[in-house]
Amino acid sequence: MSQLTTHVLDVAHGRPAVGVPVVLSSRVAGEWVLVGSGTTDDDGRARSLAPKSVPVGTYRFVFDTAAYFASTGQASFLPEVVVVFDVVDSSHYHVPVLLSPFAYSTYRGS
Repeated sequence: MSQLTTHVLDVAHGRPAVGVPVVLSSRVAGEWVLVGSGTTDDDGRARSLAPKSVPVGTYRFVFDTAAYFASTGQASFLPEVVVVFDVVDSSHYHVPVLLSPFAYSTYRGS
């Protein structure tokens, strides 16, 4: 498993958000550099966006929520969700997103 993982839950429907495109980047010399990309699986998880370990630094997940909401027939206020966070050690960083058409929340999970 990668050191960086994410999970998206559609809280409006009470189920995993399947098929959300996700891009992971790292900040290098002030610029965002692609680390990996993919989509959430049937459990709403994107498990393989990063290598097994990443160096200390600043990272961001960009979730293409417009594509997800369009695929589920939902109108939405949020075309994308961007979560920027710092990796400060070699532990696992799980970044869940609780998503609805008009709000989201995130936290460092386990």
